[in-house]
Amino acid sequence: MPALDAATGQTGISEVQALAAAEMSQVNAVIRRRLGSDVALINQISEHIVAAGGKRLRPMLTVIAARALGYAGDSHFQLAAIIEFIHTSTLLHDDVVDESDLRRGRKTANALWGNAPSVLVGDFLYSRSFQLMVELDSMPVMHVLADATNRIAEGEVLQLLHVGNPNTTEADYLRVISRKTAVLFAAATRLSAMLAGASPKLQQDLADFGMNLGMAFQIADDVLDYTADAAALGKNLGDDLAEGKATLPVIHALSQANPEVREKLARIIADCDVDALGQVLDAIHQHGSLAYSRQMAEHYARAAEANLAALPDNRWTRALHALALYSIDRQS
Repeated sequence: MPALDAATGQTGISEVQALAAAEMSQVNAVIRRRLGSDVALINQISEHIVAAGGKRLRPMLTVIAARALGYAGDSHFQLAAIIEFIHTSTLLHDDVVDESDLRRGRKTANALWGNAPSVLVGDFLYSRSFQLMVELDSMPVMHVLADATNRIAEGEVLQLLHVGNPNTTEADYLRVISRKTAVLFAAATRLSAMLAGASPKLQQDLADFGMNLGMAFQIADDVLDYTADAAALGKNLGDDLAEGKATLPVIHALSQANPEVREKLARIIADCDVDALGQVLDAIHQHGSLAYSRQMAEHYARAAEANLAALPDNRWTRALHALALYSIDRQS
C-alpha cells in the first residue's frame, strides 16, 4: 500500500482526513446551510444527526476522487452534501425498520422522537438532496443519483425479505449489500469522475472502485458486529442477530456446520435470539467464518485498488488507496 506523501505522512485514515480537511470544511458548511427548515422539529432532528459526527466517508470519498482527477471547481462540495443527505436519510429509515436505539454511541432519532418523525425527516433529507441535484443543472448527474437511490430502496426491501431467514445464501447477501451500501459509494465516485470531465472508461473505473470499496466496507462492518468492542462500534454488539440479519459470518458458519448445529443456528436466526449470541459466536469461530469473511472483504479491497491503476499518481489518488485499506482495517 503506497504512502500518501512527505507532507501527509504514512497511509492511514487520520492522514486522509487531514488531507481532505479543508475540502470537508466546505462540505460541512453546505450540509449545515442546506439542512435548515422553518419546521422546528426538522431542525432538532437534523442537528442531532449532524452532531453525531462520524467520519463522513462517502462525502470525503467524493471530494478526494474529484481532486484525484484534477477537478479544480467547487461543485463537488454540493455533490458531496447530496451523497451525505441520501446516506443520512437511509440511516434514519434503517433505524426505524430495525428498531435500533443506538448509533455511533448515541440514541437514535427514533429512540428520542419516535418512528414517525424519523421517517418524515428522512423523507425531508431525500427531497432536499433532489433539490440540490436540480441546482447542479446536470441531467447525467440526476440520472446517476436517481438510479442509485432507487437501487438503495430495492436493497432495503431485499434485506427486509431476508430478515429471520436462515436460508439466506451468500449470493443473496452480496446482492443485498451491493444495492444497500455499495451502490452509493459507486455513485459518489462515478459522479466525481463525471464532474472532472474524465473519459467514459475512467468514469467506469471510478464507479467500479466505489462499488468494490463499498462491498469491502460492508463486509468488514458485518464482521465487526461479531468482533468489535461495543463502545468503539457505537452500537450494541450482536445487533445484526437481534434484527434477524444473516450476514456473511453466520451464512458461512451455517454452510459449514453439521446438521445439528445448523438446525440450532437456523432457529436462533429465525427467532432473532440475541440471547444466544454466545452460541453463534462459538459456531462462527469453530468454522473459521470470521477469517473467511475478512478474506472476502480483502478480495473486494484489492479489486478496488486495481480499479485505480489508470489514475494519475498524486496525493489524492494515494488517499483513495488508503481508503481501500481503511475499509478493511478498522475497529468502528
